[in-house]
Amino acid sequence: MIYSIRSACLFLVVLFWAMPSPAWAMHVSEGILPAGWAGLWYAVTLPFIALGLRNLRRRTDAEPHAKPLVALVGAGVFVISCMPIPVPVAGTCSHPVGTGIAAILIGPTLTTVVASIALVLQALFLAHGGLSTLGANVFAMGVVGAFSGYGAFLLCKRLGASPMIGAFFAGLVGNWSTYAATSFVLAAALAGEGQMTSMMSGILLAFTPTQLPLGIVEGFVSAGAYGFIRSRLFGLYGPTLEGQKDA
Repeated sequence: MIYSIRSACLFLVVLFWAMPSPAWAMHVSEGILPAGWAGLWYAVTLPFIALGLRNLRRRTDAEPHAKPLVALVGAGVFVISCMPIPVPVAGTCSHPVGTGIAAILIGPTLTTVVASIALVLQALFLAHGGLSTLGANVFAMGVVGAFSGYGAFLLCKRLGASPMIGAFFAGLVGNWSTYAATSFVLAAALAGEGQMTSMMSGILLAFTPTQLPLGIVEGFVSAGAYGFIRSRLFGLYGPTLEGQKDA
């Protein structure tokens, strides 16, 4: 496990230096949102991060092995969400998010924490997103993406579906809901009076050609990753998998 953590850290360091910084920005770009809206999304997001940090402290006190698992999942979210496909008409990009599968493994509140860390690193080192729009981006990917993906997994489980199907829909719903939330954030801040619905529809339409198939692909990847991880780690991590202690 220690070797895996060191390998993940080494990979991130190499990625910082080797990966070129593109001309576009991942998520909502720096300067897109007016100051008031940027502050509002920080205010909405910070309580979720605080809750996640509290749960991280509680979980690591009870389960010392939880911290390296959270670190590995965080590295995975960082790498997965570093694959942007520009959508110029929306002022942002399409990309996989990784928060659906992360929420299954460590729970949605901890996923909010690791997503926020990934987004800070991307804003500082890769020119993806920005610090002024960090609250909005964490809300879309780390809050909406994580909780909707986790909810989809639980719903499938309650309906009697297999965990693999649940993981598929966690990845799919987590991806699509992230972009629905991003569209809402942009439309709410930038639309004129009475134009929010039409602007949000236009942004969603701009995302559709890339995000519709990309969400399906992320669903399959999430199912495969979940099956692989569960078969090898369930005996070691037990209830930590599937976020069962993320209360």
